[in-house]
Amino acid sequence: MSDALERDALWDDFHRVVNMTSAELAAWLRVSDAEETTEPLPDQAGPGTGQHVLAILQKRRTDLTEDDLRVMEEVVETVTEEADLENEPRAEDTARRHRLMTLGHDPLKD
Repeated sequence: MSDALERDALWDDFHRVVNMTSAELAAWLRVSDAEETTEPLPDQAGPGTGQHVLAILQKRRTDLTEDDLRVMEEVVETVTEEADLENEPRAEDTARRHRLMTLGHDPLKD
């Protein structure tokens, strides 16, 4: 993806679907990965994609790598397919919510 307009559109789409802050996502990744008696190190918490989303949130647009852009495309596609961005989320759909939160999208958040 070399076109600046495509990169800008992807940046905007990514930040539209990722509605959690980096602090919220980092906290969620730690909580979701914690065991009853242990908690992972902050930089090792959560799945690789969640960690990558967190890293992207802490970058400037000009610092994005091709790998970042690939992950951003995957996240936008997944959240768009799985989240119903037009309708009210259902609180009882916990597994879906937690899966989306790992990508930085909390369907219960405005």
